[in-house]
Amino acid sequence: MTRELVMAITRIEALHLSQMTEQFRDLLDATTDASSDDAVARLVPEGYLDDDAAAREFRRLTERELLDRRHADAETVLGILRPTLPTLPVASDDPELTEEVVVHASADDVSALLRTLSAIRLVLATRLGIQADDDHDAADPRFGIYDWLGYRLDSLVTAIDADSGEF
Repeated sequence: MTRELVMAITRIEALHLSQMTEQFRDLLDATTDASSDDAVARLVPEGYLDDDAAAREFRRLTERELLDRRHADAETVLGILRPTLPTLPVASDDPELTEEVVVHASADDVSALLRTLSAIRLVLATRLGIQADDDHDAADPRFGIYDWLGYRLDSLVTAIDADSGEF
């Protein structure tokens, strides 16, 4: 039996997720060296915290593969969102944007979705200067997308857990 996650979202949410994923993919495409961008560097973990030379070598050996996987994950997410997107051009007050749509995701798609949304959120955290919970300013509207991505990730994890966690 093929496992599938079904997630209901509005078209405007699907559109926003799609646009953020495209921007994330474009950021990865523009990156030739993760160390040149702090946000991208956070996506490529340090292999050794106490040995700078070993950490550089680890990054050199793993960076491209990790970023290529993130790119492939972003393409997967765009593929599962594509059928839910509104017909463009669409006006901001178009009632089509508030319609609920269903996203279907296989087990592999769910993994790509979780990794991509987490990576986008990590990039946003870096851009917003979030290193710890105290760095988050709920009154600052720039944190709204960061919070919304956290909500979407939480709802995905909850859905997976409700489905016996077999994804």
